Amino acid sequence: MADAASSARNAGLGELLARTALADQRAFAELYRRTSPHLYAVALRIVRERPLAEEILQEAYVSVWHHAGTYAAAKSQPLTWLTAIVRNRCLDQVRRRDVDTVTLDRDDDDAQGPEFAGTDPTPEQLIVAGADAQGVRACVESLPGTTRQAIALAFYQGLSHAELAAHLHEPLGTVKSWLRRGLERLKACLDRLGISA
Repeated sequence: MADAASSARNAGLGELLARTALADQRAFAELYRRTSPHLYAVALRIVRERPLAEEILQEAYVSVWHHAGTYAAAKSQPLTWLTAIVRNRCLDQVRRRDVDTVTLDRDDDDAQGPEFAGTDPTPEQLIVAGADAQGVRACVESLPGTTRQAIALAFYQGLSHAELAAHLHEPLGTVKSWLRRGLERLKACLDRLGISA
């Protein structure tokens, strides 16, 4: 019964996205009404500031209005696609905020520059970390689509096994085996590349 309701809800969101792609303002308003509470919660969980979460949510919906035609139902559920947009905007904001934390006063012009902790990575370490990140990305992308989606939802969205099963419309045992096999494949791939998991 819950699977049928979830399937109908996703089908409804897919229809609203399709109509939004055709510049249907009523469909867009309904899409916002149905999804904004969830997406606001995602933004707030990442940025931890209400005004910033509201601003990011607004920017995300502007992006949805302009890019709804790029949504591909074969690749992800509508709410997953919308959540990814919000999450990516939040992470961009967090990265920008981290970069903006170093400030200089006018009196610092004659100084030798800001002092940084000696624990910063060396250029060699940064190169290795970049190579590791590319290796991890390649390993994740080598997973079958459903397994990759299940792992992403579990680790990036924090969904439990039961929530994953409901979201993916699959039995709980199937979802658990996807996760187990996917993590085993990831570990084997990372081991082959010499990246510690």
